[in-house]
Amino acid sequence: MAKTCAFKAEIRQMLDLVIHSLYSKKEIFLRELISNASDAIDRAKYLALTDATIAPEAPEWTIRLTADATAHTLTIEDNGIGMNAQEMEDALGTIAKSGSKAFAEALKEGKETNIPELIGKFGVGFYAAFMVADGVTVDSLRRGEGQTPVKWMSAGDGEYTMDEGSRTTPGTSITLHLRPDQEQFATGWTLKDLVRRYSDFIAYPIYLHEEDTEPAKDEKAAADKAAEEAKPLNTMVALWKRSKNDVKQEEYEAFYRQTLHGTGEPLKTLHIAAEGTLEYRALLFLPKTVGMEMMMPGNKHGLSLYVRNVFIGDEIEALTPSWLRFLKGVVDSSDLPLNVSREMLQDDAIIRKIRSDVTNRILKALAEMAKEQPEQYETFTTALGDFLKEGYHSDWENREKITELLRFRNLKDGKYTSLKDYKTAMAEGQKSIYMLTADSLQAAQQSPCLEQLKAKGYDVLFLTTPVDQFIAADFYEYDKTPIVFADKGDLDLADESEKKTLDETSKTLQPLLETITKQLEATVKEVRLTSRLTDSPCCLVQDPSALSPAMRRMLEAMGQNVPEDKRILELNPDHTLIKSLSGMTDEAQRSDTIDLLYGQACLAEGTLPPDPAKFNRLVAALMAR
Repeated sequence: MAKTCAFKAEIRQMLDLVIHSLYSKKEIFLRELISNASDAIDRAKYLALTDATIAPEAPEWTIRLTADATAHTLTIEDNGIGMNAQEMEDALGTIAKSGSKAFAEALKEGKETNIPELIGKFGVGFYAAFMVADGVTVDSLRRGEGQTPVKWMSAGDGEYTMDEGSRTTPGTSITLHLRPDQEQFATGWTLKDLVRRYSDFIAYPIYLHEEDTEPAKDEKAAADKAAEEAKPLNTMVALWKRSKNDVKQEEYEAFYRQTLHGTGEPLKTLHIAAEGTLEYRALLFLPKTVGMEMMMPGNKHGLSLYVRNVFIGDEIEALTPSWLRFLKGVVDSSDLPLNVSREMLQDDAIIRKIRSDVTNRILKALAEMAKEQPEQYETFTTALGDFLKEGYHSDWENREKITELLRFRNLKDGKYTSLKDYKTAMAEGQKSIYMLTADSLQAAQQSPCLEQLKAKGYDVLFLTTPVDQFIAADFYEYDKTPIVFADKGDLDLADESEKKTLDETSKTLQPLLETITKQLEATVKEVRLTSRLTDSPCCLVQDPSALSPAMRRMLEAMGQNVPEDKRILELNPDHTLIKSLSGMTDEAQRSDTIDLLYGQACLAEGTLPPDPAKFNRLVAALMAR
């Protein structure tokens, strides 16, 4: 005989919260109901090990979806453990009471081993059905001898009705009477997409049957439909839970492209099965290339998260540091703490441990690649090296490891070079590591600031990417060896004899230096002679703490208000032009030559002269003469 009951607890408010506030996406209901069905089968299989009456027929454990677009219904059916009247009232009449959780706790109290991994935990997933349905019917028959079917019905309005059920086989059927604006959930293509997105790795086959309003046109059409419905919607076996030895490379690549939407082939694959105090499984991919959107601030990133094979979400940023946002892959753990909707990770030591472990494994894999597969690592550096540099700047915990992985183009042969290899190959008598920032490799190679270094046979590392400009200030020492930028300060490479000669020449040319300083006082803080140059007449250098010209130009292009920072004009006293300038008596000609000289220094560092039009006129006049 049917009876109507009120939900236990403050159910109207609680149910309203579940329906309208708990889940961010209505489609989540299907994930929750399929997960419950999987748990019911797990419980049946476990209990059948010790109770022969649970599954004497040794069934094929399945989950079936039946969509009826005409009746606007969706049924989720399993042949799992089922429920009797008391269990149904306990499980469905009290919100936030999880049957799966209670089952697991009872087994633990009995000190049972090999307890199945149950997905349900909070006891609220079932009620997500009311987000899309204005009525839900549950028909269930408990496995075991002497059981009778029972039915539960509710419109989610604070009451439910229980009556005799109609099932003749063990298991549970949940029928959703869809709201008029949610009828897309009775269409096959929608259900297939949701199953593949959220429940693709549930361990039991999920089948779909669509009720047709019209019979099949012929026997072939009927046979085709039957064959299609006989195929599971889900792949069932999560690739990351298989042994590495059982997975083929083409399977990894297919997963990378189809599930993670990667492009081409991955550069490297990491198949992780962490055990011990920290248990999780992961399948991670280093891509060969990434799009420009990855370099944009605020771009979402992160790994896909599964808990017990159920998809929770992608772009889970808590699982990786920001600089590893190029990484693609999945993490699956039974121990990850989720909020009640299973849509959000809660801050927890387990998350931090997984994040740290994933980061360390990536760094270790990159170190091995750099050592054993240098050509492959050069591919990584070309495509993704800037992300490592970002990590060098922001990840203090791993800075030492990241430092060893950094690569920069060098002056010697233009190849990528590590700081370690640079130091090992330093010329005799060289006491510092030399670097130079520039807009491009070509601009760096042609910088006049390198002339003295070239003459002494010293190599230089070039920082030529936008990220390099931001992190240049972080480079001041490596392995107790100072890092010096070739266009900043005084390189201090002259011997005592050269310094003495330079001092004497400076005294002789002091009037010229004062004249140039006065004429360029708006843009130059000092004019001095230098031994830095061997071929060029002049160059511009900055104080050691000043922004590089490339960094300044980049900030200005971004609309930033960059404070004025006057530079130092260095002159080569041995150059014919400087000697001619010192003997020039025509003041107008000398003034024009000084402007040309300064304009030339600006162009050499990649900066426009302060008055480009005037510079062009002076060059044209000089050419005419």
